[in-house]
Amino acid sequence: MPQNLLDFDLEGLTAWFTELGEKPFRAKQVFHWIHQSGVADFAQMTDIAKSLREKLQLHAVVQAPAISYAHTSNDGTRKWLFDVGVANGIETVFIPEDDRGTLCVSSQVGCALECTFCSTGRQGFNRNLSVAEIIGQLWVANRSLRGEINRTSGEIAERPVSNVVMMGMGEPLANFENVVTALGVMLDDHAYGLSRRRVTVSTSGIVPAMDRLAERCPVALAVSLHAPNDALRDQIVPINRKYPLRELMAACRRYLVHAPRDFITFEYVMLAGVNDQPEHARQLIELTRDVPCKFNLIPFNPFPDSGYEKPRHDTLRAFREILQDAGYVVTTRKTRGDDIDAACGQLAGKVADKSGRVMKRMNQEAA
Repeated sequence: MPQNLLDFDLEGLTAWFTELGEKPFRAKQVFHWIHQSGVADFAQMTDIAKSLREKLQLHAVVQAPAISYAHTSNDGTRKWLFDVGVANGIETVFIPEDDRGTLCVSSQVGCALECTFCSTGRQGFNRNLSVAEIIGQLWVANRSLRGEINRTSGEIAERPVSNVVMMGMGEPLANFENVVTALGVMLDDHAYGLSRRRVTVSTSGIVPAMDRLAERCPVALAVSLHAPNDALRDQIVPINRKYPLRELMAACRRYLVHAPRDFITFEYVMLAGVNDQPEHARQLIELTRDVPCKFNLIPFNPFPDSGYEKPRHDTLRAFREILQDAGYVVTTRKTRGDDIDAACGQLAGKVADKSGRVMKRMNQEAA
């Protein structure tokens, strides 16, 4: 079977070229063609010897996940559904802004963590994505968007994705090795050349993997917090039962020693009547007192049978003001792409659940 070159970072591609009997600089040339120029056809790699091009056509491919469909929101947000196997699909979202273009990338087919407010978690878990399937989302997005005109500036986008957030389907740190390899490609100057400050990994709080990420590839870190105390977080973010808040906050402090930013971003989905009261805001202040951080408040985006509701605007404002009065930087995430189900927490894709937990939960609820 031909080798998919999207599965390699530059080091891995160089090693593969060596096995093929080729010099290391050839790997760098091909790496550049694939990621900077978005070329999949070896015949178009014109500065490479014809003999090597013919060898690559026999032994290699550049194959990203196939697009099942693509939608564009009224606000310019793009969403792609990628086919990653029988009955499985992952979703990727591009969010255009005046000064940047952010791609929300998936790392797994489904998710095993079962956060109760997340549409993806309701579907169960099938498998981890390969490196090619992770970096392929960025590869396809850049190819699809290259040459389009920015709605605000009127400029033509040559490299439209300037920021990547690992906040799509799945828990990135549960697919550690493949995610770290893909991150290396994103950061490599011979590929996408993204700054560590412009690549963010979001985690629900797998503490040992946070420490490993700090050592291997310290990029910006966002932690899906969503509750200010263990009792509540145990209910809505079940991983908290294994890594409670005391351990999570300690891991955040350790991460900051290596991080490219001097703060952790805490993501906090606002659930009406559940975690949005003034007392919850005051508990957050006490919890994070020793962790340099900012808060990103996310009004819940409803989906069918979620059991949760979006908070009232005045409730959200009062919550935000308590945090701001205590000296915190607080942002409220805009709802983007909700007309195409591309808003935060709405990514669902298609998951052939192998865990069996979805059916078990449905039976429990029926009982």
